[in-house]
Amino acid sequence: MAKYLLLKHYRGAPAAVNDVPMAEWTPAEVEAHVRYMNDFADRLRESGEFVDGQALAPRGEWVRYDGEGRPPVTDGPFAETKDLIAGWMVIDVDGHERAVELAGELSAAPGAGGKPIHEWLELRPFLTEPPTITE
Repeated sequence: MAKYLLLKHYRGAPAAVNDVPMAEWTPAEVEAHVRYMNDFADRLRESGEFVDGQALAPRGEWVRYDGEGRPPVTDGPFAETKDLIAGWMVIDVDGHERAVELAGELSAAPGAGGKPIHEWLELRPFLTEPPTITE
């Protein structure tokens, strides 16, 4: 089994096919989207492929240690683009092909007008071994 992280970008990813911002959706459209996401996660729980997933608040900060005292806080390293990750899901699947299949399915969650968003999801495998350096 291999673990993968699926990142749902609200801003900062290539444009989705149905690229209407969620703030412009009707309450019923938002409800349908959330129901799709929950049903998808439930199906993966049943198959043993779901590890965890969460929606994220739109606000956040980048923090780093800078010596004694309070660490500096900024609103992000890309303030001019305001990249925003809307949520994430961790899956544990047989391999890359299955991870791609599930990411594609998740990409089709409904959006404005009940039409699939066909959003781009970032698919990242978990690091299983430290990288080796060769000269």
